Amino acid sequence: MTEQHLVAIVVMDGLVPFDLGTPTQIFGTARDETGHRKYKVLVCSPDARPVEASAGFKVMPDHGLELLRAADTVVVAGIHSGDPVERGTVDPRIKDALQEAHKAGKRVMSICTGAFVLAAAGLLDERPATTHWWWAERFREFFPQVKLDADVLFVDDGDVLTSAGVGAGIDLCLHVVRTDFGSEVANRAARRSVVPPWRDGGQAQYIERPLPRPADATLAATRSWAAERLDAPLSLHDLAAHANMSVRTFTRRFREETGVSPARWLLQRRVDHARALLESTDLPVEVVARRSGLGTAAGLRQHLQNTIGVAPSAYRRTFRVVPGVSGG
Repeated sequence: MTEQHLVAIVVMDGLVPFDLGTPTQIFGTARDETGHRKYKVLVCSPDARPVEASAGFKVMPDHGLELLRAADTVVVAGIHSGDPVERGTVDPRIKDALQEAHKAGKRVMSICTGAFVLAAAGLLDERPATTHWWWAERFREFFPQVKLDADVLFVDDGDVLTSAGVGAGIDLCLHVVRTDFGSEVANRAARRSVVPPWRDGGQAQYIERPLPRPADATLAATRSWAAERLDAPLSLHDLAAHANMSVRTFTRRFREETGVSPARWLLQRRVDHARALLESTDLPVEVVARRSGLGTAAGLRQHLQNTIGVAPSAYRRTFRVVPGVSGG
């Protein structure tokens, strides 16, 4: 990776403005403790022509698609109209440029419906991916060969990454910054953007579901109670008893309020806590596993591997927060 990582954002007609603003903001504010910018962010389109945004204005890129040859990372912004989302096809110039970039070893990303563009370019065949839940049915119709998971915020499949809509693009960009330069740089970028520094890609999208009645939205206290006892062997019966509900009613209402099962929510909180301890303390891995409720070092290792693909020791080396270093 060069000293300043070059991010090329591909835009096209029907552009979702937020999906252009997200990578320019997150990557553009990623700096080290000295204030040095870690990324250079540029925008391109076929022949550098103006692009019609979905909000009624034009975007004037400074670069053509040849920019992708120099880029380290290529980001395809989402669209609300055009061939990719209406017919499952893409401008051959964009298709060729993306395929060439991928073959050259560039990291390729999409935000929201940008996944339609990657799929139309053949970059998602037989690979896991996600997009905004609202577009999932159409995506599956156009691209049945893609292993779409419309329940998650983002998917990191190594050299190709996809995210769900709007805010999930922020999560993906911060995940990439954290992977490239560590948690301190990512946290600093998040603070400058006034957004949460980390949400797991496996967290559920906020999919439209029937809302619980106000009288039914009673589980926040139980979630807080459980979050303070992650090191305890909490069972579904324990959680339901705290909420003074039957297990069946508790499970149904919990999923209505959070979008996930109690077991998945509890595991996510435990992995989150383990990651925080690995980043901020020198506690032995066995102690981190015990305090986070993951049992043994082997259990912690398995869950971290399943979640982010690294062992606890490797995670600590990469994302260790240095005390006293801050940014703004």
